[in-house]
Amino acid sequence: MQHLNSEHHRSFSAHQELYYLRMQRMREKTDKMEENKATRKLRVCVATCNRADYSKLAPIMFGIKANPDEFELEVVVLGSHLIDDYGNTFRMIEQDDFDIGSKLHTIVRGEDEAAMVESVGLALVKLPDVLHRLRPDVLVVHGDRFDALALATAAALMNIRILHLEGGEVSGTIDDSIRHAISKLAHYHACCTRTAEQHLIAMCEDHTRILLAGCPSYDKLLAAHHRDDYMDIIRNWLGDNVKEHDYIVALQHPVTTDIKNSIKIYELMLDALISFNKKTLVLFPNIDAGSKEMVRVMRKKGVEQHPNFRAVKHVPFEQFIQLVCHAGAMIGNSSCGVREAGAFGTPVINLGSRQTGRETGENVLHVRDADTQNKIYHALELQFGKRYPCSKIYGDGNAVPRILKFLQTIDLDEPLQKTFCFPPVKEWDISQDIDHILETQSALAVDLGGTNLRVAIVSMRGKIVKKYTQANPKTYETRMELILKMCMEAVIDAVHLNCRILGVGVSTGGRVNPQEGVILHSTKLIQEWSSIDIRTPISDALHLPVWVDNDGNCAALAEKKFGHGKGVENFVTIITGTGIGGGIIQHNELIHGSTFCAAELGHIMVSLDGPECMCGSRGCIEAYASGMALQKEAKRLHDEELLEVEGMVDLKKAESVSAIHLINAARLGNHKAEAVLRTAGMALGVGIINILHMVNPSLVILSGVLAAHYQAPVQQVIGQRALTSAQSIQVLTSDLEEPALLGAASMVLDYTTRRIY
Repeated sequence: MQHLNSEHHRSFSAHQELYYLRMQRMREKTDKMEENKATRKLRVCVATCNRADYSKLAPIMFGIKANPDEFELEVVVLGSHLIDDYGNTFRMIEQDDFDIGSKLHTIVRGEDEAAMVESVGLALVKLPDVLHRLRPDVLVVHGDRFDALALATAAALMNIRILHLEGGEVSGTIDDSIRHAISKLAHYHACCTRTAEQHLIAMCEDHTRILLAGCPSYDKLLAAHHRDDYMDIIRNWLGDNVKEHDYIVALQHPVTTDIKNSIKIYELMLDALISFNKKTLVLFPNIDAGSKEMVRVMRKKGVEQHPNFRAVKHVPFEQFIQLVCHAGAMIGNSSCGVREAGAFGTPVINLGSRQTGRETGENVLHVRDADTQNKIYHALELQFGKRYPCSKIYGDGNAVPRILKFLQTIDLDEPLQKTFCFPPVKEWDISQDIDHILETQSALAVDLGGTNLRVAIVSMRGKIVKKYTQANPKTYETRMELILKMCMEAVIDAVHLNCRILGVGVSTGGRVNPQEGVILHSTKLIQEWSSIDIRTPISDALHLPVWVDNDGNCAALAEKKFGHGKGVENFVTIITGTGIGGGIIQHNELIHGSTFCAAELGHIMVSLDGPECMCGSRGCIEAYASGMALQKEAKRLHDEELLEVEGMVDLKKAESVSAIHLINAARLGNHKAEAVLRTAGMALGVGIINILHMVNPSLVILSGVLAAHYQAPVQQVIGQRALTSAQSIQVLTSDLEEPALLGAASMVLDYTTRRIY
């Protein structure tokens, strides 16, 4: 046996090394998290439902409380803790000096199957308010109780990370189903044995989120079971005449899948104990279905009045450790018998099927078919008074430090959606991807720019399946004719590409009434394009619904569905191209304004006497920072022979001077070009600060050909000139190559698939 224990110790130690190697590989992530520690602690909510799970959770709670610089502890108490018949055990939590944040009365009395279901439902009704108020980063849930299932369900649906203790174990009853269900809801796992860890991996849980910690209760019991006052504790509970190793601890719970048989076993156990004639401490069963009938059996047999028996509802865990450690035997079907008792070598008689499948030491004698009093009595004769080698299958006394380190590695920036590690599946030649069987839902996107007219087939995932490009005609008639021709061609091609066109989205410059599908006023770059009903002719020709919006708004919609704005409630997108435009998403909705010019961001004035803008005003952002404004400045410097520097392409051979030439000149050290770009960046940055101070978005996305050039200067200006509350707002450059087309497509895809637009 000593050899087996040493083998187990080496296995435990080897696995610790593997775990810390994984932690070492996560060092970069941990270093990043360290930067945030000064400003944010990990808010950990520990929820306890009964006396048994508190014995496992309390050591973790003490560990969290002892590290106030790293963690904030919230405690939620529910379940049988708050019932008088079960000892009002919430008081021991208060005696341990923990502040209970919420007490939830969740138990529907009845102690039958229906009451258990109703209790889960009641907990689910009450938990959302508590979790919403506490807003924990991580919820710690233990074990396999129906209360814990309610906790895990509520937390998972409220997007709260879950750490599950003691997952992966097998006990042979409905508890297995509940335990495994909680494991599937949980994001992180702290298990007790190597076998449990392997079970979790076999259940397709991510091995990087599984910690082989050991049982937290072992930290306390291995450190505290050698108390000098243990005889005082024994006499306090069992009387002055009792001796060490000369009494029995009995703890039997109902088996909810076989209540009738479990009550019969309980009755036979009590008969055997009465006949065995030893001092016995009998603990009341838990609150599962069938417990009320078991208590009736106990009282019918007069156990509470019997001189050899002491029936109690609850014993504090520290004292319970001493009682189990020095008992002559423990009998029943409690997990304590197959787990904690092994650490002391206390002989155990396990009755029935409730712990079938648990890993046990040699101290456990199973009586699975406990159908007669004599069989149980004989087991008592075999076990009583023996001592077995101590077993550390369930831990080595260092679980809590491991769990605290594990909590510290949780990256709150990681995606909340958990992934499962399914084993590889053999691919059969006859299998097909769904897209080969069903049509791909797609949109037809149209983008009318100052230079080009583009049409694209865009899939639901934002993939441009096929794109068509032509020069944008100068007159209305030829432009509409070309739009319809290109759209008809795309619709025909879509059939061969297995794409089902759900509708048409149109992105265009200028002011647009999206409700009517009318272009109210166009930019000077697109002629004969004001007061145009574009929806009707396209819809009539293609027999498809049509949506129309401004190109800046479309860029914002593209980011919302496919880009950095996905999942962001409030953000602004700014297009930096030939002109300056953009769109504003506020509370997940695109803002149009009363006359559909809410996001004319390029015409925010940043100077009273600045350069003239194409809108007719002066000092607009567009007059400083647009591609046209930079091209104008590049031509001016070129005419004054101040643009070219060593290393530039000979501009005399170039077709025309553009903004790109200005940017290249600045990169090569041209101070005049640098000054122009500095002014443009300052103007754009000041304009964006005005936006931040007005609508207070959480994110700014720069799109268009000049976005990468402006990102750093704009972020710098915000840091220097914005209000303190707005200085931390991040400025990102868009990753989308075709924002106008994707935004036009998103109008179709969101509406036709019953999303809100």
